[in-house]
Amino acid sequence: MLIGIDWGGTKMEVIALDRNGGTRARHRVATPTSGYDACIRAVVELVAAAEDTAGERGSIGIGIPGSPNPRTGIVRNSNAVLINGKPLGRDLEAALGRQVRLANDANCLAVSEAVDGAGKDAHVVFGIIVGTGHGGGLAIDGKVHAGYQGVAAEIGHYPLPWMKQDEYPGHKCWCGKFGCLDMYACGTGLELDYRLTTGVERRGRDIIEAKRAGDPAATGVYDRFVDRLARSLALLTNIVDPDVFVLGGGMSNVDEIYGELPELITKYLFGDSFETPIRKAVHGDSSGVRGAAWLWKE
Repeated sequence: MLIGIDWGGTKMEVIALDRNGGTRARHRVATPTSGYDACIRAVVELVAAAEDTAGERGSIGIGIPGSPNPRTGIVRNSNAVLINGKPLGRDLEAALGRQVRLANDANCLAVSEAVDGAGKDAHVVFGIIVGTGHGGGLAIDGKVHAGYQGVAAEIGHYPLPWMKQDEYPGHKCWCGKFGCLDMYACGTGLELDYRLTTGVERRGRDIIEAKRAGDPAATGVYDRFVDRLARSLALLTNIVDPDVFVLGGGMSNVDEIYGELPELITKYLFGDSFETPIRKAVHGDSSGVRGAAWLWKE
């Protein structure tokens, strides 16, 4: 049995899968806010609940915001700041009494969709979470490709490609740098652009509905969002040229983007056409937790 945990900022979810991907157990709790030790205990309790329901012991994979340093095991780059600087893998192994595999949550998305989702049987799958933030993950032959530093596919924190004059030097990101893609090609970026354009706070879903109703301000914000996402996909194609892009997160549910992106990408691509499939994640918001379980797929 394969157990996966999705460690999110607001919720933790566990799933237990059989070797064919069938669900044996599933539970969800709010992510504790009282500190690091409470979060470790929550993971232990989720594993125990899954194993009690399934009646079997399993391997454990965990998807986290951020990534562990492959040489020290110390977590860095997480917007769930309480795990930064912590040897999370070692602490979890001590608490659970067995080996644990950790991976970035976007890498878990890529693995999930490469194993039995929108990128099934593809050699190279690039997964992108377009949600509250913007994150990337890379799976090769169904396995995480984290890179020598453990930060491969951290596209949310490269600069917005081909910045226009009115975009430079870019908004200040939570990471301390300016112009990160994480400030533009995501739901938060859409809302920020709308507020800066109109002076009005509005949720992303409402902006999309206003755009569909023909609102000029919402349409302009949406068009900039899709163009910015297209620039990133063009850059990734120039560098990685994966077999498929798979999109997850809330903004991946905006169906219009799939028809508009290929033509926009072609404008920026170093080539004469763009043919790479861009697909919505088959497993939706379950891709992260399923991918965490599949970290143990041999």
